[in-house]
Formats: sequence, structure tokens, C-alpha cells
Amino acid sequence: MVGLSHKSAPIDILERVSLDTDAAVKLSQHALDTPFVSEAVVVSTCNRVEIYVQADRFHGSVEEVSGLLADHAGLDREEFVRHVYVHYDEAVVAHLFAVASGLDSMIPGESQILGQVRDALQVAQAESTVGSALNLLFQQALRIGKRGHAETGIDRLGPSIVTASLDAAGELITNDSTRFLVAGAGTMSTLAVKTLVERGISPSRIMVANRTFQRAYALVATFGVSAVRWQAMDVELGAADVLITCTGASSIVFTKERIEAARGGREMALIDLALPRDIDSSAGDVDGVTLIDLEVLSHRTENADLALDIESVRAIVADEVRAFLAARAASNVTPTVVALRTMATGVVAAEIARLEARRPDLDASVLADVRMAIKRVADKLIHAPTVRVQELTEGPVGLTYADALADLFALDQASVEAVTRVSGDQV
Repeated sequence: MVGLSHKSAPIDILERVSLDTDAAVKLSQHALDTPFVSEAVVVSTCNRVEIYVQADRFHGSVEEVSGLLADHAGLDREEFVRHVYVHYDEAVVAHLFAVASGLDSMIPGESQILGQVRDALQVAQAESTVGSALNLLFQQALRIGKRGHAETGIDRLGPSIVTASLDAAGELITNDSTRFLVAGAGTMSTLAVKTLVERGISPSRIMVANRTFQRAYALVATFGVSAVRWQAMDVELGAADVLITCTGASSIVFTKERIEAARGGREMALIDLALPRDIDSSAGDVDGVTLIDLEVLSHRTENADLALDIESVRAIVADEVRAFLAARAASNVTPTVVALRTMATGVVAAEIARLEARRPDLDASVLADVRMAIKRVADKLIHAPTVRVQELTEGPVGLTYADALADLFALDQASVEAVTRVSGDQV
């Protein structure tokens, strides 16, 4: 996994790396075009971009995938390396499980990341960029994320960035006369409208503007709010006390001059949930204007009390990582063990057939006793190595023991691979 997040890079770098769905699909497909990579899933949120791949070789694939991400962002390799992080094998499992559980989020415990990880997997499935390995990993991550929220109170830390941003806006949110303008009608904007209504804000005080008026009107039908056409938004901006924006635009939507013209001497709160940002950062310098964006939120949460249930979720993640790795190691060894037992059964059958051909006069009961005796000898000979190899799968090099077992008993590699294919089909 190669990625950047709010923990490794400043907001302006994340803005350059951010991906919409189409760009994420292209990045996945380009990754599959590189040598050694057979699967790819891209997770892109408002504060992270990560590409997960199944690769046959570590070093070559890391260089190729990192280069794709750097080129997309328009960053030279030296600048890119300063902000990127790379995880391999077991560390990827631990990282994704932590991400899905909300432990790595800007607002620890926020639940929106779970839906974003699910969306990433569904896009990869639709585009056929994911295979059995990453599909299993992501399915487990989603299950673990749900478990963390179900078994602990981690949600109390802030179910979403929307909640945290509204809390940061302070008294303007709770004022009975405050008017709200929501720019955009995507997932984050919809969540903002939903959260406002759930907090008791009258839908009559919420206006939604979107470039596609039909999508804005969908929020009217769902929540009873009002809608304004994008071209006429400045009129409503001039009456709004709180602007919440997440448009998905590739450049600044609300300049400092536009905010100054709309403010009219009153206090305003600007909540920018977009990446790249919708509001020029200099708009926060306007008198009476409070700007709350992802950068502000990251600073607010750095010193927050994170002790509620984070340790419980971390324990869940640690247990699940161990269980996942043990199951994976066992699945790697199982084909070898099955192939060994199949070989032993074949040897027993061949020897019995040879005995029957040489001694056709043997009594059936005697032949049955001989057959059972040979089978018991074969079972005892292979029992200790098969038990031992399964015990050793929990170690750091479990697969090496399976390879050694196959080599020592001269197992046909084609037989091992055949068992692997059957096991994979059953999964």
C-alpha cells in the first residue's frame, strides 16, 4: 500500500493528490498495467489517498505505484517521498483494519470512512481491478469496522467530519435565526443537511445550491429544505450566516472578494469540507468571518481527548489482524498438506494393488488387515510433519515450512496448485 494522508502531508499536497471516482479507476487500471501487480483498490477520501495492490514483487511494484501517484499529483519524486508512506504485507492488513475502524481518521471514530472504504471496494469490483486477495482483505476490514462501532462507544468521538465542523462553528449553529447555505449535493453535502435537520434546524432555514439543480431538488424532497439554482446562489449567499460547501470543483469556488461582497457587515461561518478546497483560505482574514476547513479541523483534533473507547477498538483490530494472518497462513499450507495426504493415499493404493496382483490367493480378510496396517503406517509417518507445519503457520515464515514439506516429500507442484485452485473456488 502506498498512500498519503493528513498525518503525512499538508492540506495543499492532499489537494493535489485527491482523486474523484473516474481518476481513482484510471489509477487502478494503470497500476494493473505495471509489472508484478495483479489487483488494485484505491481509497480516496477528503483526507487520504491510498492505493492497495496485490503484487508478486515488492520493490519493483512500490516504485511503479509510487510513480503513478506522484505523476498524478504533479509532484517530483523528491517532494513526493517526503509525504508518502508505504506498508507491506502484515502492515497493510493492520493499517486497513485501523482505517476502516476510524482509528486513523482526522476525527478518530468517525463512521463515514467505513462507507468510503466500502465504496472503494465496490468500484474496484465493478471495474474488475480487485481479485480474491484484496477482496477478502477489504471485506474483513468492513466487518471489523462495523464491529468496532457496534461493540464500543467510539462513535461518541465524532461520527463524521460534518459533526466536528458544526461543533467548531459554535453559537451561530444554535442561533434560532441563523440561515444556512449548503453548496453541493453530493455525499458530504447531503450528510451536512441531514445533520442540521437532526439537530433541530428548521428546513425552512436551509438552502441548497448545486450545479445540477435536479440533484439539489432531491434534497428538497428528502429533507424539506429549499433549493436555489447555481447561477443565483450569490443572492442566497448574501443572506446566509453559515456556508457549508463541498462541491467537488477542481478550483476555488468562493474567493475572498466573493465572501466580502456577500457578508454585508454580519458575522459568517464558512465550513469547507471539500478537497481540493472550495473556499480561498484568505477568506478567513475577512473581519467577522470564521473559516473552518480540513486544516483547521486537523489542528482542533490533535489535542482532543481521545481516551473514550479507542483502546478497545485498537484491541479489536490487533486481535483481528492476528486472526486474519493466521487464517491466511493456514490457507497457504493447506494445499501442501492435502497434496501430501493424497500422495500417501496413492502410495497405499498402489502397494495394495501390487500385492493383490502378486498374491491373488490371499484371503479377503487378510488382505483387509494388510490394507489397514499399511494405511496406519502411512498415516503415522505423515502425522507429525503435517501437525507441525500447521502449528508453524502462526510464525513469521509459515509458508517456508510448507515449501520445505513439499520439497522433502517430493510433492508434485501441480498437485499443490490444483488443491489451491479448488480451495479458492470454494471460498
